[in-house]
Amino acid sequence: MAKTTRTETARRSRTNARANRGMYVEGNTVRRLAEVPDRTRQPQRQHPGRQQTNRNRRVQAEPVPVQRQKHELSRSAQRNRQKATAMNWGFVTFLVVVCTAILFCSVKYLQYKSEITAKMNTVASLEEELAALKEDNDAYYSQVTSNIDLNQIKQTALGRLGMKYPSDDQTVTYSTSGNSYVRQYQDIPDSK
Repeated sequence: MAKTTRTETARRSRTNARANRGMYVEGNTVRRLAEVPDRTRQPQRQHPGRQQTNRNRRVQAEPVPVQRQKHELSRSAQRNRQKATAMNWGFVTFLVVVCTAILFCSVKYLQYKSEITAKMNTVASLEEELAALKEDNDAYYSQVTSNIDLNQIKQTALGRLGMKYPSDDQTVTYSTSGNSYVRQYQDIPDSK
């Protein structure tokens, strides 16, 4: 056998890889396309002296059922398994307490949520009522102010009620200290 170098081996593996690219290899990492489970056939009665001569028929070796031996568990292993699968009273009590607490919290949450929703609906209805009252108040105020005629009031006061403008001796002036103030809502008319 001839001695091969690394370059020859690498060259051969590259050419083999190129040649094998189109091939499909079934194995443990590649999924089989049409895998059908094997049929277990019951043994057929064969007549003595009669032989099957069907060449197209594929003959499979019948699988021999393997009987598993029952593994005897030790007494301590059986007790451990029973303890692992059994629930004691402490665990059942803990589960009942946790379930009750979860149920109580859920019910309280739903009650608070419904109260909040009801209060939000109440606030919304009160806000609508407040907006309607403000609208009515503004309408009444504009109606009252539009009906007032200041000239008519002045003539009624001067003519029918006998009011007069104040004279200079009736006017009193005063000075204010720095900590007080006077509000003036409108201009004072001149009497001259």
